[in-house]
Amino acid sequence: MGLLDSWTAGSHTAGGVTHPTFRKGSGPAVIVIHEIPGITPAVIAFAEEVIARGFTVVMPSLFGRPEAAATVRESVRSIAQVCVSREFSLFALGRTSAIATWLRSLARDLQAELGGPGVGAVGMCLTGGFALAMLVDAPVIAPVLAQPASPAPVGKARKADLGLSATDLDAVKDKVAAGCPVLGLRYASDPAVGTRFDTLRRELGDRFIAVDFPGRGHATLTEHRQQEAVDRVLAFFEQRLKQ
Repeated sequence: MGLLDSWTAGSHTAGGVTHPTFRKGSGPAVIVIHEIPGITPAVIAFAEEVIARGFTVVMPSLFGRPEAAATVRESVRSIAQVCVSREFSLFALGRTSAIATWLRSLARDLQAELGGPGVGAVGMCLTGGFALAMLVDAPVIAPVLAQPASPAPVGKARKADLGLSATDLDAVKDKVAAGCPVLGLRYASDPAVGTRFDTLRRELGDRFIAVDFPGRGHATLTEHRQQEAVDRVLAFFEQRLKQ
């Protein structure tokens, strides 16, 4: 039996772009955006924990092969796929990836269907900053940035960049200042995150909730899972989405 056999397969289309989705659970909506190389068994396991706490989880499949293990070969395959896609901005400074428009549309559709105070979103690694970008023009009120690593941390400027256009950053700051907190998770010595947490603290102030773990691990919720990280995310979703 496949790990996704109990999930409902579907798709979402926005702006002429379609991506497969997997959905399961009931309750307020949470969008789980997978990391490189894709919807791995560890990503599915984390999503199942969110479901068990009373949420409807939707996982878009943006690249990679669902259920494939996080091997070097799968990672190389996914990175190659991302590099040729116009939906992702891996190296550009001060630019929001085009995929954010699609993710915002997905959030709006889920909110219209399920209601409630808003939608949760968690991005990981390459997609970590996408949860922040989803604050713009979408009903996301519980954004989680797990080891945000885009743009690629090559050079001082990219290590600090949030992967947002100036206009989107202003909109994010306005929403955060109006009362929307942002949860961030990382290993303190993870080079992929660069200095983005410093940027987030500077731009968002006290409403950026940083959770640091010692060491040079990377995937806080999946491959290098920290129970405290999972617990903090689940508590954040319950506080924000079950009002």
